[in-house]
Amino acid sequence: MADTLTMTLDSGDVVIKLRPDLAPNHVAQITALAEDGFYDGVVFHRVIPGFMAQGGDPTGTGMHGSDKPNLAQEFSDEPHVRGVCSMARSQDPNSANSQFFICFDDAGFLDRQYTVWGEVTSGMEHVDALPKGEPPAEPGKIVAMKVS
Repeated sequence: MADTLTMTLDSGDVVIKLRPDLAPNHVAQITALAEDGFYDGVVFHRVIPGFMAQGGDPTGTGMHGSDKPNLAQEFSDEPHVRGVCSMARSQDPNSANSQFFICFDDAGFLDRQYTVWGEVTSGMEHVDALPKGEPPAEPGKIVAMKVS
């Protein structure tokens, strides 16, 4: 299994260390989607300063995912801190699919309620630079996401 993802944004590369030790099924799905080019061109549709940037919906609305099945939760004790990558979901804890978010700051209220699958190891300044809004007027996008 791959160790990292490189997410190319308009402003530069973001390297994400994958955490299969915490969420093997989520890492496998994100890796498969990245290898299929699913995330290429997808926007960050929800970017809240001091909280997180969310993307992974191919329609850009925040209401959809991939054609792959939803995942059962893989909650852990890993804290939601700056740079943590975690899965977005609906009210159903077993509804994560392709949408994910990256924390801008500590978000401990999410701990043990959302599946942590990775952490940014370099390029967080490019995540910080994403246009803000719900949705942003001109959303930032993932130019490409590659497994490395």
